[in-house]
Amino acid sequence: MDNDLKKTKKNSWGFNSLQIGVLLFVVVMLFVFSDSNIKKRIDSDIEIRSLKKQIEFYRNKIEADKTKLYELQSDKDNLEKFARENYLMKKENEEVFVID
Repeated sequence: MDNDLKKTKKNSWGFNSLQIGVLLFVVVMLFVFSDSNIKKRIDSDIEIRSLKKQIEFYRNKIEADKTKLYELQSDKDNLEKFARENYLMKKENEEVFVID
């Protein structure tokens, strides 16, 4: 008779319905009802990675801008070239033709 009590319906993976029910309950508790659930953790990790990439991008941009600023402040020819190219400045007795 003890063998009859131990025999329960098992699915193709070898788990009975009680084990599957408990497993589903634990998964639902972890993903849905918990304050520090796994989904929030994964979303936060993804956001952190994205923000770290942005930080690295802006650090590189700041470094490039510092280099450009130093070049513009240290050499008058570079400053004149920058003003001519970006702001279409010219000397008094000079004609400028813009070609696209």
